[in-house]
Amino acid sequence: MRLYLSHHTDINLRSMRKLNPKEEEIMQVLWQMGKAFVKEIRTALPEPQPPTTTVSSIVRKLEAEGWIDHEAFGKTYRYFPVIKQEAYVKSSFKRMMNNYFDGSPSRLLSYFVKEENVDTDELNQLLKDLEDEKS
Repeated sequence: MRLYLSHHTDINLRSMRKLNPKEEEIMQVLWQMGKAFVKEIRTALPEPQPPTTTVSSIVRKLEAEGWIDHEAFGKTYRYFPVIKQEAYVKSSFKRMMNNYFDGSPSRLLSYFVKEENVDTDELNQLLKDLEDEKS
């Protein structure tokens, strides 16, 4: 599946790269806010906040790679995500499943159920919800 993005870029969900921690923080802000100027992004980041120039550099890199795009307001740009958070989460889980669980969804699920000590009633409710979604 391919996502066609802004005027110059497309990202294949299978090869979507993992964001570094700073890039991911900025994308989280944009996913939450929807649209934001660099100063608004910086303000929403946790302390210690990076310099505005650093945020601006990361934003420009994300835009060049097709993760985000912008609307121009004179010489000022308001940025917005092009890649949906759900697409990134899906890609991240597929990467984790392939890298750590031999591509097996059942091994991934089994790991989470064991590690998070999922209650049997909670697991049964989840199975019921999944069955209801199918019908």
